[in-house]
Amino acid sequence: MQSAKVKYSIKHKLILLSMVVAVPFLVMVIYLIYALYTYSNAYDNIVSNMTVANNYNLNFKEEMDESLYKLVVGYVTFETVGEDKSLKDPYVLLDELRSEFGNLMSITSDGESRAWLQILMRNIDTLDARVDDIKANLENGKSYDVNIEMLDNNIYIMTELIQDNIQSYIYYQTKSMEHLTEQLNAKVHTFTIFCGVLLFLLMALVVLLIVMTVTSITRPIRELSGVTKKVSEGDFSARTYVDSDDELAVLADSVNSMTQSIEELVQKIKEDERKMRRADLRLLQEQINPHFLYNTLDTIVWLIEGNDPDKAVNVVMSLSEFFRLVLSKGREYITIQEEELHIKSYLEIQQVRYRDILEYEIEIAPELYQYKILKLTLQPLVENSLYHGIKYKRAKGTISVTGHLQEGEIHFAVQDNGVGMGEEELEKLRAEIEKPCQDTEKGFGLANVNERIRMNFGAEYGMKIASAKGKGTRVEIIIPAVCYAADREEQND
Repeated sequence: MQSAKVKYSIKHKLILLSMVVAVPFLVMVIYLIYALYTYSNAYDNIVSNMTVANNYNLNFKEEMDESLYKLVVGYVTFETVGEDKSLKDPYVLLDELRSEFGNLMSITSDGESRAWLQILMRNIDTLDARVDDIKANLENGKSYDVNIEMLDNNIYIMTELIQDNIQSYIYYQTKSMEHLTEQLNAKVHTFTIFCGVLLFLLMALVVLLIVMTVTSITRPIRELSGVTKKVSEGDFSARTYVDSDDELAVLADSVNSMTQSIEELVQKIKEDERKMRRADLRLLQEQINPHFLYNTLDTIVWLIEGNDPDKAVNVVMSLSEFFRLVLSKGREYITIQEEELHIKSYLEIQQVRYRDILEYEIEIAPELYQYKILKLTLQPLVENSLYHGIKYKRAKGTISVTGHLQEGEIHFAVQDNGVGMGEEELEKLRAEIEKPCQDTEKGFGLANVNERIRMNFGAEYGMKIASAKGKGTRVEIIIPAVCYAADREEQND
């Protein structure tokens, strides 16, 4: 028997169960941290963008308008405006505004906010062009009124538009923040439901895994307990098959090996006992023959003394045939045809001796001749009919031997019209033939035949007896239909 190996120990199964429980919760926590981090970054970006835009929304228009006004009125020039701490160079303001909102353009993902940023960038370019116009006018010495008109009709309007653009951008960034908050709330709600469902599924999975793990441990233990109980009751063929590939499978394999060894030992003991029993039976069987031989030799002597040598020769020939078949080269099985010749030789001898009271008929279907039968199966039945049925009738009687094939079984019947038996005597005889032949007090020959048949063919085969007082006795024999193979039988013997 192949030894089982531990592939998945119970310890590893318990560790795996713990991991199955812990890993989903760990994944859920990691996902939650990642989601919070993502939304926090998005929220911080929007707040940062709004802070930048808000700074320019509050200061840009005022600073740009004041600086350009003082440039127009001649308070400062484009070369000296940066030296005045209260003023800022318009070009520097425009470059800062363009740079800051250019950066916002690269990081802003909201469509409406980007649209307003694009408008803002175009307006910055326009304002830059108008500042160039004022600078050119100042350099060309154009009148104060022209420059003031440009401030009123162009510069102030453009700075107002830029301020409106910044406010629109801030507005849509605020809307984005609200949308992000709504998304966050929806995600939190969905995540809460998801966590609840996942928690329920995980709990169900954990319970299922616990049940499966516990079952994988307890079921083999119950099977092992059942096997050991059967073994204790004498059923050594009991086996258990555990495919868990753990320590319990190794234990089950050891139990199976133990029970197999015990079964083989018991079978060996039984076989030894069966062989001894067969030897005893064959010895007892041989004890049947001497009594018949003495009587037959007396008959031969009587025929010779009675000046009937022809009958004496016939009896000698029948006796020779009888013992040839009895010996059968030591075979225990012979063909049914040989068994028929055997009982025919026996009856021919006995008919010489009991010529006034014995008649017989043998009707065995020729189709049975190819099947095997235990040697000396029918002869003891015929002998029993003669000595216990016909002989005590004190009148002529008939012994009939028949045989036929029926559904894979061979049925023989030995019937006589002798004295028969009453019901009480018949029941005693039936009980006697069910015993081992050594323990019988009556019907030794019948018990011997019945025991040999059951020992060789099985308990479902054997002998049946029916009888009626004054009407005779019928003995039936049932054996399996097995074709005879002389060479195999001789090899086995």
